[in-house]
Amino acid sequence: MDLASTPRTEAFRCGVRRFLAEHLPPGWRGLGALSVAERARFTPRWRETLREHGYLGVAWPEEYGGAGLSTLEQSALQEEFVRAGVPLLPLPTDPFGFSLIGPTILRWGTEEQKRHFIPRILSGEHRWVQGYSEPDAGSDLFALRTSARLVDDAWVVNGQKVWQTAGDSANWIFVLARTEPSAARARGLSLLLVPIEQPGVEVRPIRTLTGEAEFCEVFFTDARTDAGHVVGARGDGAKVALTLLGYERGAASGALYAGYRVELERLIELIRSRGLDADAGVRRRLAWCWSKVEILRVLGLKTLASVQAGATPGPESSILKLYAAEYHARITELALDLLGSDAMVRSGDPGAAKIGVDPLGTPNSPSAWQHAFLTARAGTIYGGSSQIQRTTLGEQVLGLPREPRPEGGRT
Repeated sequence: MDLASTPRTEAFRCGVRRFLAEHLPPGWRGLGALSVAERARFTPRWRETLREHGYLGVAWPEEYGGAGLSTLEQSALQEEFVRAGVPLLPLPTDPFGFSLIGPTILRWGTEEQKRHFIPRILSGEHRWVQGYSEPDAGSDLFALRTSARLVDDAWVVNGQKVWQTAGDSANWIFVLARTEPSAARARGLSLLLVPIEQPGVEVRPIRTLTGEAEFCEVFFTDARTDAGHVVGARGDGAKVALTLLGYERGAASGALYAGYRVELERLIELIRSRGLDADAGVRRRLAWCWSKVEILRVLGLKTLASVQAGATPGPESSILKLYAAEYHARITELALDLLGSDAMVRSGDPGAAKIGVDPLGTPNSPSAWQHAFLTARAGTIYGGSSQIQRTTLGEQVLGLPREPRPEGGRT
């Protein structure tokens, strides 16, 4: 059964298409066709349009401000927006609110937390960023050193987090911190919700290979947050954090392939423009890319079916994350091979996406493909490196023997 084509889902999909036809500007060619200045003007207005028409948090319960729709309808919405080349999560911080901390609060949060935080994610009052990675921990999530101690009615946080995507535009951060120093490493953590705009928090941008500063590092010096801003039980942060990672790796899984399909069609245009459509080697590599996009579609539907059945994302979510990251590295490598010597110099209009797949309308320029190539490498690291995903799948899904750990290593 094709989960994406139930009668109710198709009726909803038709409504989404009508909405897009009515509310997108005349002559719309995709977000990638806009200049940087035009995108800066378009995205906040577009987000407000989505909020007014109930297209934000559509699968969230109505009592917290969502639309109460099914995950199938949410996937159809995501897919139609990708095909139209328009963002469903317009602000840089929106993916962290809607795809990560929002679902985690709905899963683990108290009733008070749900009623306080969920509506503020929807309105955009709270703009979230992720606080997991640390400079000395690498991919070892449970080797973190950021600490929090309860003093009267507040958590006092000290430490450092790094690689915060969109950290310079966020005003809240969800922080995995060590709250039980005497407990075993994975059992001494808690997930805290911390306001950024306070004297004890410093945010510093990090400039990357692309020449941009889409990542930040955050320093905590006696930063404070309310005692009730811990998600899940105190000391149970590892379980909560892994649930959130499952949401991260499976985010937009039902429509993930649609973005890669748009990119693949753009690559085909590049092949034709270079007169290489009859080249046997190029055709073989293109066929490989097409087959992987189709596999991503099937994997996405499988994940969607699991969520629709009520399952919480588990270690199997690493399959989709690993597959997508490794695929994107390969297709962008092919694009640079097609560009040949032109790939050595930045020329032409840039792409629209800072990380991830570029939207519809993105130019077929060397500059755009160079940026995609560089960020695709980062995709094999952020959200859990490909090596970590393989270890997770081997040990937790396939049941293979655990990889040897050094004494005092990861638990």
